[in-house]
Amino acid sequence: MCGIIGIIGKAPVAPLLLEGLKRLEYRGYDSAGVATLVNGSIDRRRAEGKLVNLEQLLDREPIDGTIGIGHTRWATHGVPSEENAHPHATDGVAVVHNGIIENFQQLRDELGGDNFETDTDTEVVAHLVTRFVRDGKSPEEAVAAALPRLEGAFALVLIFAGHHGLMIGARRGSPLAIGYGDGEMYFGSDALALAPLTQRICYLEEGDWAVVSTGDAAIRDGAGKAVERPVVETELSGAKIGKGNYDHFMQKEIFEQPAVIGDTLHSMLNPATRTITLPPLDCDFFSIPKVTISACGTAYYAGLVAKYWLEGLARLPVEIDVASEFRYREAPMEKGGLSLFISQSGETMDTTAALRYAAAQEQFVLSIVNVPESTIARESDAVLPTLAGPEIGVASTKAFTTQLTVLACLAIAVARARGTIDRAREAELSLALAEVPGRAAEVLNHDEAIRDIAGWVAEARDVLYLGRGTSFALAHEGALKLKEISYIHAEAYAAGEMKHGPIALIDGGVPVIVIAPGNDPLYEKTAANVQEVIARGGKVIFLSDREGVRRLEAEAKPTASITLPTVDPFVAPILYAIPVQLLAYHAAVAKGTDIDQPRNLAKSVTVE
Repeated sequence: MCGIIGIIGKAPVAPLLLEGLKRLEYRGYDSAGVATLVNGSIDRRRAEGKLVNLEQLLDREPIDGTIGIGHTRWATHGVPSEENAHPHATDGVAVVHNGIIENFQQLRDELGGDNFETDTDTEVVAHLVTRFVRDGKSPEEAVAAALPRLEGAFALVLIFAGHHGLMIGARRGSPLAIGYGDGEMYFGSDALALAPLTQRICYLEEGDWAVVSTGDAAIRDGAGKAVERPVVETELSGAKIGKGNYDHFMQKEIFEQPAVIGDTLHSMLNPATRTITLPPLDCDFFSIPKVTISACGTAYYAGLVAKYWLEGLARLPVEIDVASEFRYREAPMEKGGLSLFISQSGETMDTTAALRYAAAQEQFVLSIVNVPESTIARESDAVLPTLAGPEIGVASTKAFTTQLTVLACLAIAVARARGTIDRAREAELSLALAEVPGRAAEVLNHDEAIRDIAGWVAEARDVLYLGRGTSFALAHEGALKLKEISYIHAEAYAAGEMKHGPIALIDGGVPVIVIAPGNDPLYEKTAANVQEVIARGGKVIFLSDREGVRRLEAEAKPTASITLPTVDPFVAPILYAIPVQLLAYHAAVAKGTDIDQPRNLAKSVTVE
């Protein structure tokens, strides 16, 4: 959600700012802009819409300067427009901002004599800092005075008229990193933006602010005390991330799943011994009283699958909640519990806040993230990384299946530690996991058939998803995917709940997508629910294995079937995620939506 890049360079920085913003496009945005210092004065170029509009503007009206800041904006206060695009500026200060300034109206009223030009909350930061500068404070002193006045969440980077070698950045609730180059310095909201420029990164911690000059950075904590933060070597490649021969990043990332699931498994599963080995964790799985899982969106549905796994396999009580609810309901947590947080970016604001609450309750904090340098990873007691690689499409695909892969390994390890499975069952489940990459590749061979089915799904106004057990959790994820990228209204229900209301929605215009592996213990009950839908004229798309499809068709004929490889029911959610992703993808292609950057959505949600 929004993206920031700042550069103190040796040559004109506008082209580098633009390239950095292109690498942040995946985060979601609706306008963009850059600001530099030219002969001591602030110069800006801003444009509504995609970065190509800003790029064309810079071609028509080039901008000079060896220091500058850039931003991709996702609208919060004020509609998407050139006027509301960042950077915001006065004649003395320009600022870019991720997050929300909650008390902006109060500050705006206090600064009533200033000439505000936008509807945004961010503009007040520029005016507030400018007011302090006009009162005789240096840029550093002005920022130090302004930060305590700001309420809310923010990552800020500011440049100042007349100060060609100075940038100041601050973070509270939204990530910000400093990059160290060869006589050049950088700010970025995302290490991916800085990857072509430097691999030496320093991540600011909560409340930090930093004064950056050519070749150096002075960091202070929220109390104003000078602090040192480690500079690390990021493993992100500076190579341009492209779609290759695929039409969309989402399509590419769906097809990468056999490889990244395999990579993730390789880090934890020994195929020779058929055992799971986790990294060292200072946690006694045998004695923990409860697991608490918290996450948002797709990561929440991965956690919901894990709830079934941990309770069924390890006989361990699991509580799960969406992070935005958990952080506020003040849940009592027994000391010594395990709190599990799942996030692709590792920067999700609600999940980070939930983590901090759990840490304060003396929980062992374990995170599953795709970015090992992220805030959630750094604040956890231990991390189980997914090895999905950069995921550019806003709608998560390979991050979801690698999260499930890690959670499956975790469930097996916990069950072994608690003595609820024996060595033979561990070997059986490990073998089932080891087969998933190959089976996933088989599922991708159904792409053309799924595309044909998705053609008539795209014509629907409403779609229902049904499943039981882990397939119920997967039904939620399928419905979310369809909503995210095709803008079709979709809802998921436990199949057993059909007769308690949703069956009233069934008619020939409402496709019903049913997930029911043929060897699942609950297959017969789900199949009975499917027959009820078909009897009422519903269009059923049935996802099962060969035996499951055969058994259903012996009783009632679905409109379409997708026949998947037969696997152990334990690993079925990983495999069955792929066809529901492909259904959503092809429906969105048929509707002509913006698949990689769907409207109103952002990849990394760093505001409430």
